[in-house]
Amino acid sequence: MPQRLHLATRSAIKLRSLCKCHRFFSCLSKDSCLDARNSNSESEWVKLLKPFDLGELRKSLVSITPRQLCRLIELPLDLSTSMDIFNWAGAQKGYSHSFDVYYVLISKLGEAKEFKMIELLLKKSKEEGIVLREPLFIVIMKCYGRSGLPGNAVQVLDEMRVVFGCEPTFKSYNVVLDILVGADCHHMAATVFYKMLRGGVRPTTFTFSIVMKALCLMKEVESACSLLRGMTRHGCVPDAIVYQTLIHALCEHNRVKEALKLLEEMFVIGCSADVDTFNDVIHGLCKFGHMHEAARLVDRMLLRGCKPSALTYGVLLQGLCKNGQVDEARKLLSQVPNPNVVLFNTVIGGYLDEGRFEEAKYLYDSMVRYGCSPDFYTYSIIINGLCKARRLGSARQVLSEMEAQFCKPNIVTYTILIDAFCKVGRWEETEVILEEISLKGLNLNTIAYNCLVSGLCKDCKIYEAMKLIEKMKRGGCKPDIFTYNSLLYGLCRNDQIKEAFQLYENLLAEGVVANNVTYNTMIHALLSKGRWQEAMDLAKEMVFHGCSLDVISYNGLIKALCKDGEVERAMGMFEEMTGKGVKPSNFFLQPFDKWSLQVKKSTRCS
Repeated sequence: MPQRLHLATRSAIKLRSLCKCHRFFSCLSKDSCLDARNSNSESEWVKLLKPFDLGELRKSLVSITPRQLCRLIELPLDLSTSMDIFNWAGAQKGYSHSFDVYYVLISKLGEAKEFKMIELLLKKSKEEGIVLREPLFIVIMKCYGRSGLPGNAVQVLDEMRVVFGCEPTFKSYNVVLDILVGADCHHMAATVFYKMLRGGVRPTTFTFSIVMKALCLMKEVESACSLLRGMTRHGCVPDAIVYQTLIHALCEHNRVKEALKLLEEMFVIGCSADVDTFNDVIHGLCKFGHMHEAARLVDRMLLRGCKPSALTYGVLLQGLCKNGQVDEARKLLSQVPNPNVVLFNTVIGGYLDEGRFEEAKYLYDSMVRYGCSPDFYTYSIIINGLCKARRLGSARQVLSEMEAQFCKPNIVTYTILIDAFCKVGRWEETEVILEEISLKGLNLNTIAYNCLVSGLCKDCKIYEAMKLIEKMKRGGCKPDIFTYNSLLYGLCRNDQIKEAFQLYENLLAEGVVANNVTYNTMIHALLSKGRWQEAMDLAKEMVFHGCSLDVISYNGLIKALCKDGEVERAMGMFEEMTGKGVKPSNFFLQPFDKWSLQVKKSTRCS
């Protein structure tokens, strides 16, 4: 009894501020009119809540109902007050909490992530004999999901049946599956789904769509496709989301023909494909050079009332340019409604890749006349195209124009220029560019340093390259395998094989892992000195460290063996190569042709 009085007093203090809330009184008065035994119930509730002290509470003849308690808990009260009201009501004579009261309070606690309190309330409800229904568990699972606790949501799903005797339906499973996939727990999602089927719970189309998504993200596209065929056995019809999920996954795995078949199937059963689904298939077709089919699909897209996006046209234009059909890309661009700068950049880049500078310049001017301002990428694409054609003076002029148009070049733009000037050994101009970069407060990145190191090494400036790598480290820019491969190449080319091997042995200490280029550089350096046995040992080390011998490695080793008269070993290595699926080139077969000629000559002489 003293405990009940204490709870009532605490609740009275915390609820005193509610006495001015007219809406609150009106809500309660409606319920009181339904439940009270006389017409004075509203005034009694007002008297009760105005001071809300123990004296008034004891005098009141009106007892609270579960419905009224729900209204109270739904108010914007702090959790402590809500719990006090809940406990106070539970202490009243002749009162017992209902499922709705627990539902409202647990929902409130879930939003506040008070999961320990939720566990205590669930235990209390069981002790009181309250029959808990599925909507309550769904609320708890969703709160766990929003809090980033997918494992707890799965635990609630399991305990529903085992602990609380509430059989989960597809609704509970769908919520948990959605939470798991959203949290990247794809394997767990698949496990829960198959457990659902074994438990006799009938899935819905949404269930299949979310599990297919999980399987596709696990790269188990075949399993996802097999689920599509099994949907009808469970009375489910695939919808647009199911097809879109599978089509996207198939295109990502370069299975475009299958994706196209699913798209056709989608149309047959009356599902509408959205622009993203069309884009997936169009991109896949363009990737494999099937430009005619891609263009036809855009036409079908328009016939079905699906408006192509800028991405649709961008994918198609890029495909045409990569396929050497730049003029067709230009025609298509002229038909695009309101083309943006990205589309213009794609076709300009296509012309530049083919060395067609006049057409690129004309399109650039057309873009400006159209009112589409060039951006950073426009200028970078033009500078890159000019640099590839060794038109470095023109590239510098475009950089100046870029700055005049208030479009600031960044380190990417300057790196394109550095790479071009280094490749032709124009170090004075490179120094000027580096000074510009410094004056503008830009810092060289790893790629820019790699361009400089590569250029120095190819120009046999090994000492300068080593000094630059030290400067690179001091500036907080970590050299990568490309940096060291350039230096290894320079050392080997300069007959400094001993120093190259010292560098190779220190790679791991520098936190860098050797790749195929590293090993091939070293192998060829050894072979050029006739040290084929050491080269063979290094090749074994290469395989041991997880790098596969490629056609370049095999070619060098077999050529060296044939030259040294080790033809049988060379033939053995050739068989090993073809057995691993490495295809020999015409250049590769030259050592064998020379060897066969030598054999014929020696046979004639004998």
